[in-house]
Amino acid sequence: MSKKIFSPLVITLAILVVLALGAIGSYNSLVTLETNVDKTFADIETQYQRRFDLIPNIVNTAKGEANFEQTTLQNVVAARSAWAAAGTTNEKIDAANNFEGALSRLLVTVEAYPTLKATQAYQDLITELEGTENRIAYARSEFNTAATEYNKSVRQFPRNLIASVFKFDAKKELFQAANGADVVPVVDFGVNQ
Repeated sequence: MSKKIFSPLVITLAILVVLALGAIGSYNSLVTLETNVDKTFADIETQYQRRFDLIPNIVNTAKGEANFEQTTLQNVVAARSAWAAAGTTNEKIDAANNFEGALSRLLVTVEAYPTLKATQAYQDLITELEGTENRIAYARSEFNTAATEYNKSVRQFPRNLIASVFKFDAKKELFQAANGADVVPVVDFGVNQ
């Protein structure tokens, strides 16, 4: 008499165990990917905070120039405040893009003030700001890579099923160039150069 080596119950249990392990693996992978997106965004926030900490020094240095554009300074300060008030990732991305526009206008405006550009304090601040901008660009690239991997993962089968069951966000927004970022700001003081 031959014994049944694999009974239907054992086969069913083995299939359920394999499916459960696959689901656990998919869930853990999604958690890892989402955590990586959060971490890389936190890295961006750290670099933005570094940038925002430099701005008051740049603004105060610029204020020393008697004829400096107060509206430009106010726009930079307002954009910095908007970042601080932003709550969600998307709001922070929008605020960051707005801040970059205000900052670029400030830096273009400074070009019209050679005495300001010549001060050592201003030069040191700009050098520090350039280093920070490079760190921000790198952090944004890392964030976009992490968000892209996450976005692909929550959309691919069968992980999309696990993602929907456990309510993982459908899509993480990427940093993109702000509208009008390709246009250089023009500052006209009515002086022929």
